[in-house]
Amino acid sequence: MVWLFTEKLGKVSTIARGAKRSRNSLFSTTLQFCYGDYVLYKGKSLYVINESILIDSFQDLLDDLNDLTYASYFCELIDIAMSDGEKSEEMFKQLVTAFYLIRSHAVDIEILARSFELKILQATGYELNFDYCCICRKKMASFNYFSFQYSGGVCDKCKKINGLHIDYATGSALKYLSKISLENVYKVVLSDKVKKELYKVLNLVISQNYFRKPKSLDTLRYLKNFEKNKI
Repeated sequence: MVWLFTEKLGKVSTIARGAKRSRNSLFSTTLQFCYGDYVLYKGKSLYVINESILIDSFQDLLDDLNDLTYASYFCELIDIAMSDGEKSEEMFKQLVTAFYLIRSHAVDIEILARSFELKILQATGYELNFDYCCICRKKMASFNYFSFQYSGGVCDKCKKINGLHIDYATGSALKYLSKISLENVYKVVLSDKVKKELYKVLNLVISQNYFRKPKSLDTLRYLKNFEKNKI
């Protein structure tokens, strides 16, 4: 069984006969993170990979813990947020773009992750409101309170319940990252405080809206804390 996220069919489970054998023509195109062209035909219940052409294996992402973890995290988000057969050409393009950006090491990978999270929330019907107060609808340049109940920023005058106080810089960062393309994330520089608050807000939003919480980043944080304690 091989899980594919495709441009035309969305997320699909497939059968790749003999793919575990290194001499099989499907071996190189069914490795983790592989990007390729696939010819599928529909069996009685599952798609079967008939043939495939490798575009990029992305196997170099396996050599670095950060790269491996974030690439796994993006795949995990797709798996959690999208149903089998749910199509999104936009998210397919975003995922491929994210993989190339991870490899480039030209972007802050934490900021890339936050931007990707905002993109997938938007694509799956959970777009957050950062332009107007989610209670009174007053236009806001920025905000320092995020409401989980109303999925957006709250202005200075409205009552603040069921949410989280954040820095104004974090409110501005949420607004900006929700609008720019992944390709432009390299231009964004944020303080550690803002990055921590972004993670906290979006982690809670994702946990609240999807049926299970992704665990890839938790594993990375555990390993890093373990290394710090050893030192």
